Amino acid sequence: MTSPTDGTAHADGADEAHDDIIYPATLPFVLVHLAAFGALWSGVTTGALVSCLALYVVRMFGVTAGYHRFFSHRSFKTSRVGQLALAWVAQSSAQRGAIWWAAKHRHHHRHSDTEHDVHSPRHSGFLHSHVGWIFTPRHEETDFEAVPDLTRYPELMLLERYPHLPAAVLAIGCLLLGGWPGLVVGFFWSTVLLYHGTFFINSLAHVVGRQRYVTGDDSRNNWWLALITLGEGWHNNHHFYMSSTRQGFRWYEIDPTYYALKAMSWVGLVWELREPPAAVLAGEQPLGRRTVEKVAAELAASFPVRAIAEQVQAAWAGVHPVDDLRERARKLVADAEHALSEVEMPSLPGFDDLRRRALEMFAYTPSLDDIVQRARLMLARAVSLHLLEGMENGSPA
Repeated sequence: MTSPTDGTAHADGADEAHDDIIYPATLPFVLVHLAAFGALWSGVTTGALVSCLALYVVRMFGVTAGYHRFFSHRSFKTSRVGQLALAWVAQSSAQRGAIWWAAKHRHHHRHSDTEHDVHSPRHSGFLHSHVGWIFTPRHEETDFEAVPDLTRYPELMLLERYPHLPAAVLAIGCLLLGGWPGLVVGFFWSTVLLYHGTFFINSLAHVVGRQRYVTGDDSRNNWWLALITLGEGWHNNHHFYMSSTRQGFRWYEIDPTYYALKAMSWVGLVWELREPPAAVLAGEQPLGRRTVEKVAAELAASFPVRAIAEQVQAAWAGVHPVDDLRERARKLVADAEHALSEVEMPSLPGFDDLRRRALEMFAYTPSLDDIVQRARLMLARAVSLHLLEGMENGSPA
């Protein structure tokens, strides 16, 4: 999941933004947190607390069913009026426009837990992944090219232009109906809780929990996150098969968002809810090529390239002249798959060694042998490159 502060997109051709900590569009986010302390003046009533809870649940549904499962992943269908209603409820959470949100989230899935990810605890640290990233101006822009299926609707583009309108209307309604406690506790408290409930999926759901599936990233399943986010805590499930409306793949994995959408489908408000295929549920779904590459690279990187290169060079040095060593290394760099069958590479971990390491690092997958084979080729290339660099520099590997 992805969560922003309120604000508008930069116009085309705007100057490249610097990663300052505070910039004008982040001020509403800061002010919402400060406004929550207004309860010291307004007081806290039972009615305000009830409205806080109700608004948290309803707007969390807008985030999970609207922003996430519908706009980001198109995992079910609804009417054009239903689509607009989902966008309105989602944007009442003060988390920017549905188009911005979906574009950022699709980017997250393309680059999950790589250096290009918008919010990866692995690369940017926990605090930045939880909240710090929204203070970076470069994340303010909307990548309209990533969501052509959404930009064709003028009503969604209008809401994108005025992303704060639904939240402002809701805040005014809370003030009129509940007075100052209704505004401060009902609206601002629930908005702050909603922010951080959503942020937990960006941060904690990539740190705390279990991995049932190999996804090439750090996504995890966490039952208590699922409770406070209406089912989004089954994050590893989601990253493995993201087009499924249902994210709790087992009967005991509570997914309130899916239950609500299922009930809505009975009366025709939504339809064509996607389910995970039987092969996914049985753990028999092979990984895509892109995921195999990511996981293989992680497995290869877990071995000490420099130490292996030094051992290979020492073993080769007493048998082969320098030119022959260079030629062997070049062959492995150019085409490790074929060269490994011709060139003996002492100290390079074998298939069984890599397979054991893979089983220690990852959950079992039917694609395990493919991962191991790719990792061995990657490791051979990395060692060979290290050897070549050392020879060209006239120094040991």
